Amino acid sequence: MNSNKLTGKNVLITAGAQGIGEAITKHFIDRGAHVAIHYFSSADTANQLVAYAISKGQKALAIAGDLTKEADATTLVEKTIEALGGLDILINNAGSLVARRMLSEMDAEFWHKVMDINMTSMMFVTRTAAPHLAKNKNSSIVNLASLAGRKGGHPGSLVYSTSKGAILTFTRALSAELGPQGTRVNAVAPGLILGTSFHNTHTTKESAAATTAGIPIQRAGNADDVARAVLYLASEYDGFITGATLDINGGVYNM
Repeated sequence: MNSNKLTGKNVLITAGAQGIGEAITKHFIDRGAHVAIHYFSSADTANQLVAYAISKGQKALAIAGDLTKEADATTLVEKTIEALGGLDILINNAGSLVARRMLSEMDAEFWHKVMDINMTSMMFVTRTAAPHLAKNKNSSIVNLASLAGRKGGHPGSLVYSTSKGAILTFTRALSAELGPQGTRVNAVAPGLILGTSFHNTHTTKESAAATTAGIPIQRAGNADDVARAVLYLASEYDGFITGATLDINGGVYNM
């Protein structure tokens, strides 16, 4: 990867201060990019990342918001443009399983909540960001999907898996729509990534061990494994890769 391609680029990362998002943000800062870090509750980490970027002579800001609210999503992009002066790369990382619920326990409120967190928020942010990305000859969007969107996930993740599957299609559809403006749109689909609050909350040690045993390279992934792939897709400005999903799962699933 030509790391120089990211120097001086303006990047917006949603949920960029926890788990995989935090790793992505740090990798972008280390490559010399200017960053706008959205967060929902991780204010301390967001501010630490901002300080780290500024210490390296780069522009950075942290912006709080609930991206399921259209106004917050719009404000997020507007504040980013105001502070950084433009936008080259959008990383749509915000998402959550919220809780495990079977079909028999499903109600409309929970269904819409998870869909809004994972899918509607992504549409809001992308819709506001797209005209700004269009101002550059080459720009890039990377969406965070999941292995659950390929395989269907474990029991109790029906809505989450469905929303992540929708992100795969959203990515393909958007790549066709935004291609003419010079914006490539790709996704990554991480498998078992340990050490994040997501799996600390939703995955038991026994379940993680059982999943790991079935991974050909015999280890779980970590946030840096995902961040490197995201940076690769984002940095390939003049590239030919768009509408693609890169699977990051240690070989447990391939198509």
